[in-house]
Amino acid sequence: MSRIRSYLAGIAGLAIALAVPTTPALAQDEAGFQSYLQTLAAQAAAAGVSRRAIDAVIPTLTYNARVVELDRQQPESSPNAPVPAFAPYRARHVDADRITRGRAAYLRARGRLSAIERETGVPESIMVAIWGHETSYGRVMGGFDLPRALASLAYEGRRRALFADEFIATLKMIDRGVPREKLVGSWAGAFGGPQFLPSVYLRLARDGDGDGVADIWNSDADTLASIGNYFVNAGWRAGVPWGFAVSVPASLDRRLISNRTTSPRCPRVHGRQSQWKTMAEWRALGVVPQGRAWPGDNLLATLLEPDGQGATAYLLTGNYRVILDYNCSNFYALSVGLLADAVER
Repeated sequence: MSRIRSYLAGIAGLAIALAVPTTPALAQDEAGFQSYLQTLAAQAAAAGVSRRAIDAVIPTLTYNARVVELDRQQPESSPNAPVPAFAPYRARHVDADRITRGRAAYLRARGRLSAIERETGVPESIMVAIWGHETSYGRVMGGFDLPRALASLAYEGRRRALFADEFIATLKMIDRGVPREKLVGSWAGAFGGPQFLPSVYLRLARDGDGDGVADIWNSDADTLASIGNYFVNAGWRAGVPWGFAVSVPASLDRRLISNRTTSPRCPRVHGRQSQWKTMAEWRALGVVPQGRAWPGDNLLATLLEPDGQGATAYLLTGNYRVILDYNCSNFYALSVGLLADAVER
């Protein structure tokens, strides 16, 4: 009998020890989950995970119905669902408290941040704004056991390939020396100051304080360096603004600038943006920056009017698309950019 089968033979005692719910439905899920762990263990071994890491994690896991419930509550993306106004979202996410604490974090970390900006080209304020949005500057990082959450979501099956791969990545983190007790985060598997998924941690987490460890749980410098590295990897262009607020003349015919392409990723998000035009072309159409000068005439940008015609609009560059790569939401990306601008003032 294999080690995994030995673990399963003792699951009744493990369930009692870990207080696994014993209602018929949950008991059935638990039995199915424990059987599925054999598959995950085999996949992990095939992916090069050590037997030590597999043995350290697999026997400790029980089914987490709560993470599955939370995943099923997520709103589905629908092209027909109404789009809410941006202003209330902005008021909640670019508020005085977040700006004040962001400025304090910005000033506190300037020595590290300036070095990271010189290396990556990513503005210090953008790194701080991501940190603020993701975890309120390290204050809210989640309390779910990551291997248990990811294995449960993989077992549920709707996005099995994604969550199985992320589960295996957590085991690889253990092989890299990450202590098991650090593997705690959100119900969906994100963790640390940047809220990286395990696979992203393996690829892009960086040591920012020179101690040889990418500790995105406890080191602000490592968190910020890792965010900067993510943005470089996603294509950030140094010296280019993310975008800026503009006023649009009422006479502008939106039909002439409507987006006629469909993005393969997040089509609804990108579909709200206009065609790409140069700054010179936008100026010729009567668009006027709010409180700043025009950047270079040849810089390309797309127009977004998140609260409709007559309200503040934004011209957005390719670097805005990099923020969308972190979280594909116009409201999120706009708020990151606006928070970054406020923190830097």
